[in-house]
Amino acid sequence: MASRADNIASNLNLSNFSKATELHKRIWFTVGALIVFRFLTFVPLPGINPAALKAFSDQTNGGILDLLNMFSGGALKNYSLIALGVMPYITASIVVQLAASLHPALAAYKKEGETGRKKLNQYTRYGAVFLTVVQGMAIARGAVGYQLEVLPEMMFYPICIISLIGGTMFLLWLGEQITSRGIGNGTSLIIMAGIVAQMPKFFGNLFEQGRTGQLNAFAIIGVMILLVAVVIFICFMERATRRLLIQYPRRATQHGMMAADRSHLPLKLNTAGVIPPIFASSLLLLPLTITQLAGKSISPDTMAGKIVVSLNQYLGHGKPAYMLLYALGIIFFSFFYTAVVFNPEETADNLKRNGGFIPGIRPGKNTANYLDYVLTRITVLGAAYITIVCVVPEWIMAETGMGTVFFGGTSLLIVVNVTVDTITQIQSHLLAHQYGDLIKKAKLKGRMR
Repeated sequence: MASRADNIASNLNLSNFSKATELHKRIWFTVGALIVFRFLTFVPLPGINPAALKAFSDQTNGGILDLLNMFSGGALKNYSLIALGVMPYITASIVVQLAASLHPALAAYKKEGETGRKKLNQYTRYGAVFLTVVQGMAIARGAVGYQLEVLPEMMFYPICIISLIGGTMFLLWLGEQITSRGIGNGTSLIIMAGIVAQMPKFFGNLFEQGRTGQLNAFAIIGVMILLVAVVIFICFMERATRRLLIQYPRRATQHGMMAADRSHLPLKLNTAGVIPPIFASSLLLLPLTITQLAGKSISPDTMAGKIVVSLNQYLGHGKPAYMLLYALGIIFFSFFYTAVVFNPEETADNLKRNGGFIPGIRPGKNTANYLDYVLTRITVLGAAYITIVCVVPEWIMAETGMGTVFFGGTSLLIVVNVTVDTITQIQSHLLAHQYGDLIKKAKLKGRMR
């Protein structure tokens, strides 16, 4: 017979949501932090001319800046304090994780548990500051090239870079506060908030094109159906798992021999989650951000100008070279991040210490090899799924000229994954609240007896 706790876990619903006061505080804190993030996207950098900024935004509709605005929630076009968003931190984390896999000294930190993780996170922050300085110089030079500044050039550069560093570091702190005091991963929620903020613009442009005759009614209906189909497909694939049967031997108890226990080791089809498209986009956007913002201040006749023109020509959003590198980056980071988060040798050792084994596979090295074999096959399917979801909408946008990036598979993948993860964490808090009530009632009955 199932226990009362098992019944609570199996019949979990949102009926007791009103009683979970701690969950209410976490949700309101998360909402408040995201509101602060949205307000900051409209706070311009010191020394920016608002009239010139508006003209600049009207001239740069479409292209790579729209893709950058997808991750910053429009902060880049506004030349906001958080124009770079959390992308420097994400790019720095890529470099640190790659270095930790190749350098023995950094690899040793990964084995030190929480202390090592804090040390690597500290290096990641240093790298984020360095990248913010590099990209901040490009943004400042772009503002000077587009004549957006009202301060003297020698004064504008340090003010702009220092303001961007402060904005990016504040955004990282805000994300950490959401993670610890709110609900969900703070960095992912900030990225998702920036993407969701582009939804009204996407649907407004879509219906405006239908009103002006650029798109017919069937095309608009087809786009809406395709959006729903992609979201359903992402939800289905994200919940797909490969369950490996784990057998435990019989154990002796005070009442005699207990029957052998069985459980399952779930391996997700997409173990890496939204990390591969975010990492691949970060690496591709780093040179394009610099060239796009600093391109007008560089003469096209010089060697640097020719490089800028070539990068914008061949690595532009929707170009074949961009989509090829984007697909290769997604595939690479799918395998790389899966190898980072799941260690077959460590899992096999844990199973062996607990007496568990996979039927037909000897414990130890053979189990590790089998787990690696299964995980590699699963990752091939997961990488193919992410690549199709992210690249095919990019190709459709390039062919149809829709001029918006919210329709892209990357944005939909991020929104769906973060939403599902947030709902899962809300359910976990509700379950913990219900277990807490169960324990209190059990203690109360014990005292009455």
